[in-house]
Amino acid sequence: MELLNKDKQIILRVQNLKKYFPIRRGFFQKIAGWVKAVDDVSFEIEQGKTLGLVGESGCGKTTVARLILKLLEPDHGKIIFRGSDIGEFTEKDMKPIRKEIQIVFQDPFGSLNPRMTTGLSIEEGLRILGIKRGRKRKERLEKLLKMVGMSPDSADRYPHEFSGGQRQRICIARALSVDPSLVVCDEPISALDVSIQAQIINLLKDLQDRLGLSYLFISHDLNVVSYLCSTISVMYKGQIIESAPAEKLFENPCHPYTMSLLSAIPDPEPGIKREIEFVEPDLSDSLITSNGCNFQGRCSIEEPRCLEEKIGFEKVGEKHFVRCWKAAKK
Repeated sequence: MELLNKDKQIILRVQNLKKYFPIRRGFFQKIAGWVKAVDDVSFEIEQGKTLGLVGESGCGKTTVARLILKLLEPDHGKIIFRGSDIGEFTEKDMKPIRKEIQIVFQDPFGSLNPRMTTGLSIEEGLRILGIKRGRKRKERLEKLLKMVGMSPDSADRYPHEFSGGQRQRICIARALSVDPSLVVCDEPISALDVSIQAQIINLLKDLQDRLGLSYLFISHDLNVVSYLCSTISVMYKGQIIESAPAEKLFENPCHPYTMSLLSAIPDPEPGIKREIEFVEPDLSDSLITSNGCNFQGRCSIEEPRCLEEKIGFEKVGEKHFVRCWKAAKK
């Protein structure tokens, strides 16, 4: 994949990232194959921008997030944060980096300690920053709560006393407590009511404008990423199969899988016939990649060579890349 211009500040660069998990079978649990959860993934995030990573469940989006956060060790590739390859960092080396990279999880209730008040949960980050107990810490706590639209009085309440949207606001405040520059949002609105989702998205956008945050926004909802993200990468079976600026991806999708995702978005004019039919996956082999294109068997325009040869990430336009023979006109 072609890198962005050098004059733009890149906060995170992922290069050729791979993570395989063994499939063990039999009494002795011998390795019978590999699940290619992340297979040669590359992307960049500019300072103050949002990259949307989109795909169906099981495509490897969350595994990418865990690799970036060093919760999993990559098998191959580089994770370059602010010019430093953190892939080789020890846990001691990662301590200052962990303040720079924070995560907001999908389930806000599951990510909060039910025995800790809101104030104590957020104050953990303030303690890491070295802010001692007293007026300064209390003022910082109140500022964080107000920043995410919560009352300072909520600091003394427990997670079960809040709604799902309020809990997610608390999780965002906790992530911001250590002054991060990059926030990984792992499906942060999928567990919330539709009426609340827009509020959280608007909050994230407002915080980005105010604080200059960069986001890696993981989602399966193209409607959401079109509003929040400057660049969208579509992932399928461990690979990014198309990447482009948000407006270009919606105006001119090239990969058949991207087209089928877009065709699945509810149409305000339901009488209009869809141009692309969505092919249901074969769940019996949904995790194990084979030779050739990963989208084989679901693609209505595949050719014999699609079953045999791997295709690289080809440029089809300005900052627009696709992993497809026909789209790249090869």
